[in-house]
Amino acid sequence: MSWETSDRRARLPRDWPVRRQRVLRAASYRCQIKAHGIPCGEPAAEVDHIERGDDHSYENLQAICRWHHARKTAAEAAAARKPRPTQRREPERHPGLA
Repeated sequence: MSWETSDRRARLPRDWPVRRQRVLRAASYRCQIKAHGIPCGEPAAEVDHIERGDDHSYENLQAICRWHHARKTAAEAAAARKPRPTQRREPERHPGLA
């Protein structure tokens, strides 16, 4: 989903710039995503919601690098999509194999 067609920005709290800066500062501008229990640690300039939705509490926000943010967002979008129906028919049993 692109920002042009999204209402996400309008749903952010008025103090979002302040919250964003506090989260980034608290994380020392380092990515908080953990891989095998170890934080990524790459430079972070983005703030992400840990759990999807409109919970903008500090407990639900984390500093995240661009690479991890793109992958997390893509995974969440893929999980939210409805599976496409398959076009394949079930194979018919051979009439001679009754």
